[in-house]
Formats: sequence, structure tokens, C-alpha cells
Amino acid sequence: MNTYKITTSGQFTLPADIRRRWRTRQVRVEDHGDHVVVKPVPDDPIAAVRGIFKGRLKTTTDELRRLAREDERLAEDAKHRRYYGR
Repeated sequence: MNTYKITTSGQFTLPADIRRRWRTRQVRVEDHGDHVVVKPVPDDPIAAVRGIFKGRLKTTTDELRRLAREDERLAEDAKHRRYYGR
């Protein structure tokens, strides 16, 4: 275990070997009262979870797109009714 100094602006250096292993430029700091936990945050969170639900979803991507378009249409209709009062 290594000890690192904290600058007057509250910064410390995360060692390069850890940064390379995590392959990220962002971290999350969790305050647990008497200690903190530093966890990597993926630079591209979508790519990091790509494929995680493969085979688990019962809905096809075409169906999800259709549902999204329907949601957008309903939102536009509601906005139109609010504006024009119909």
C-alpha cells in the first residue's frame, strides 16, 4: 500500500499503472465517512454495457424503436393540445 499527498486544492495523483489498467479518464469517489472508495467510470458507458442484455430482452430493437416513436407522437399531441386547447 502506498501513501499519496493531497495538494492544497484537494488533488492527489492516481498512479499511471492503475490508470492504464482501468482504461478511463474519470473516477467516482464514494465517501464512506472514515474512508473513500475510488472507482473507475467508463469513458463510454454505453459501450461498456453493450451486450449485457443479449438474449434477455423479449422485445426486438424494431419494436423498441416503434414504441419510442409512439411515445414521441403522444408527447407532441399533448403539447399541441396544451397550446391550442383541443
